Amino acid sequence: MSKAKLTINNNYPSVTDLRNKAKKKIPKFAFEYLDGGCNEDVNLIKNTAEIREVELSPSYLSKHTGSDMKTELFGHTYDAPFGIAPVGLQGLMWPNAPEILAKAAFEHNIPFVLSTVSTSSIERISEITEGQAWFQLYHPTENRLRDDMINRAAQAECPVLVILSDVPTFGFRPRDIRNGLAMPPNMSVKNILQILGKPEWAMKTLIHGQPNFETLKPYMPKNLDLKQLGKFMDQTFTGRLNEEKIKPIRDMWKGKLVLKGVASEMDAEKAIRLGLDGIIVSNHGGRQLDAGESTIRPLTRIAEKYGNQIKVMMDSGLRSGPDIARTMASGAEFTFLGRSFMYGVAALGNEGGNHTISLLKTELQQVMEQVCCERTLDFPNHLIKKIN
Repeated sequence: MSKAKLTINNNYPSVTDLRNKAKKKIPKFAFEYLDGGCNEDVNLIKNTAEIREVELSPSYLSKHTGSDMKTELFGHTYDAPFGIAPVGLQGLMWPNAPEILAKAAFEHNIPFVLSTVSTSSIERISEITEGQAWFQLYHPTENRLRDDMINRAAQAECPVLVILSDVPTFGFRPRDIRNGLAMPPNMSVKNILQILGKPEWAMKTLIHGQPNFETLKPYMPKNLDLKQLGKFMDQTFTGRLNEEKIKPIRDMWKGKLVLKGVASEMDAEKAIRLGLDGIIVSNHGGRQLDAGESTIRPLTRIAEKYGNQIKVMMDSGLRSGPDIARTMASGAEFTFLGRSFMYGVAALGNEGGNHTISLLKTELQQVMEQVCCERTLDFPNHLIKKIN
């Protein structure tokens, strides 16, 4: 059960308001990393736009005994059908962001997924969430690293391991290239001026210390300069995930195993054949393939064809409670949002996680009451317009 009360700052009653505030509070290079897609942002824009083509039918004269957002997933009953998606470099965008969000997720009884390339360690996030956080694994080139990170996740009692499939190469992101984005940030004159213009961000970063890849620290040579760090990341995580790489992970991992980055029926079928417990239909928030489909399109086909064989979830493009409702009506059993929560933390600091979760819960509850949907599993009964 949730330990948190719904608390909304009335100055920011939408994720768009949070985004606008975040843009004013953090350096341009950090905001553009968070906000941007790849290439020309075609798929980034399509993700949300095509979710919003989905329409729901209300049943105003039907008997209604109330709406309950609680959703069972992998043996745990969450208080809402959405979680916090893994986001890299979180502490760059707002100091201590992963810990702020993990604490809020735990208090609201929703899942928090830690990225391999976030700025808090598996162990620290597990401590905050009492072993309830999920972990997303970037598959490393060395089996030694893979095995050690999986063992750490098991020792931290992570109930779900998410393996990422959609980063065979790092996305081509013009903003990040122009900004010389790296960890720690490249201290060009331009970036220094951006930091000086955001004193609260600068002061809190100074207090918390510069962000680092905390989960990867044990495997990284010390005192890497920017070029060496880039080379380390390329060497450590370059390589395509395939069935042969997934099989030993399935054998090793005793908890629930989820494949993220599924964008086709073919990959969904392979996940089922490999014995995975769930898939997250995702295009990495439009950050990897600008020429691909929006997420709602493959979700609709995959859920219809395979929804009775594997847990089908979705992220990428969701920005509101109505978006969550549209996605679940299209066949997703659960949803994840990444940017929305980071906008919240960048805008409101320590209160950002609680505010954003409260906002999304309130919006989703209103949609459920409006259309006469008693349980989240009933959303497909209210679908009018299917995205093919």
